[in-house]
Amino acid sequence: MDKTISQQIATAFSDVKLNDLPRGVREKCAQSIIDTVGLTIAALETDYGIATRQAFDDDGCATVFGLDRGFSPDSAAIINGTCGHGEDFDNTFEGCPVHTGVVLVPALLAAMERYGFSSDRAAIGLATGIETMCRLGIVANKYVHSAGFHPTGVIGAIAAAVGVSVARKLNDKQIVNAMGVAGSMASGIIEYLADGSSTKRLHPGWAAHCGIRASAMGGAGFSGPISVFEGEHGFFHAFANRTDIDFAPLIEDLGKDWVTCHLAFKPFACGTMTQPYVDCAIELAKKVVDLETIESIECEVGEGTVHRLWAPSETKQSPPTAYAAKFSGPYCVASGLYYRDAGLSEFTDVAVQNPDVLKIARKVTYVIDPLNPYPKNYTGHIRLKLRGGNVLEARSPCLRGGAQAPMSTSEIIDKCKANIEFSGRDISGANVIADFSERLMSGDSSASVSILRRAGT
Repeated sequence: MDKTISQQIATAFSDVKLNDLPRGVREKCAQSIIDTVGLTIAALETDYGIATRQAFDDDGCATVFGLDRGFSPDSAAIINGTCGHGEDFDNTFEGCPVHTGVVLVPALLAAMERYGFSSDRAAIGLATGIETMCRLGIVANKYVHSAGFHPTGVIGAIAAAVGVSVARKLNDKQIVNAMGVAGSMASGIIEYLADGSSTKRLHPGWAAHCGIRASAMGGAGFSGPISVFEGEHGFFHAFANRTDIDFAPLIEDLGKDWVTCHLAFKPFACGTMTQPYVDCAIELAKKVVDLETIESIECEVGEGTVHRLWAPSETKQSPPTAYAAKFSGPYCVASGLYYRDAGLSEFTDVAVQNPDVLKIARKVTYVIDPLNPYPKNYTGHIRLKLRGGNVLEARSPCLRGGAQAPMSTSEIIDKCKANIEFSGRDISGANVIADFSERLMSGDSSASVSILRRAGT
């Protein structure tokens, strides 16, 4: 009998050694730690950060980044994942916009403190979990989003189960059971788009927690369906309304060719597909002396992005909350034109209610470009018409920070410093985080997660 998809994943990853990880994979994993921990610290005192900490306040052995006390591993994973993703400034993957760092970093570091496995095992678990999540994202394509689910939440639960189980050295059968169990734990609808509420923020943290628990159950002998992916009632039937999935991109050369090397890191604190449009807007802002002379702003977009970023136009042109503004193409374009940036400062309640910015946002419309390569590549194109008839255009060929224009580790450390500074904390914490990430990904036994409790304090 041929092996199922989950059995093939388990076989590919159950015997991975640290030296099997290419240098580029280790680098992206280290960068993911820096990015995730810095963003978590930046969001601790937000309304949703405080609410999450109050809801999951049980004591234990695990670390919430930037808080000098112990939490239960489940709570630490949920808090770190929720805060790390809260400002939508965390890393992503261009094959499908899944946010890997805020699922796998909280899951693996909480599990490391729970089970006491070594740094090299944590590094292997982080890499294999991220790889699983990226490849599942490629297979998911646009289908999971179109079905009304958040890929990071539903795919992340299974990926975290893989990463934690591999780190714990579970056998193939136990890893398969963990994936099967995680399929029944996975969740995350995208109805937050209606009013900008906070549920999307929860999805990575919940997925990290599910991964830890699914691994615990699989490791204890609790069974899960071996056909969790391809079954008649399996994952993609449930979360993508598809039974004709091509699994080749998931299993071909798994454990040998690592797509993790292509992780993307965001320069702006908003939805992934809006990033190239912000770059276009900033470029155009340098050419427009008076923004009042703008008559119209037309954006050419991929059809698959419309329901999340551009429609309904009335709501997107005047987002109801600062969080909703992050998924508003019109606001993000207006932010680039007016503020010439789209960082944390541009998504405060005050910034998104600025009448001058909203006036610009109401001029932003979209047209569908049938040749737009989304989701294989994220591009931007803005056509700006001025009073008097002059037309200015700007194009962005790719996601800055992505595979075609990657950010360096020093740039990600600088981003980490800026995010910690925004929260009013000591930016030297970024150096502590960077040192920890390097030690962990090299298998250094001195890498202690607890040091991250004091980072930025």
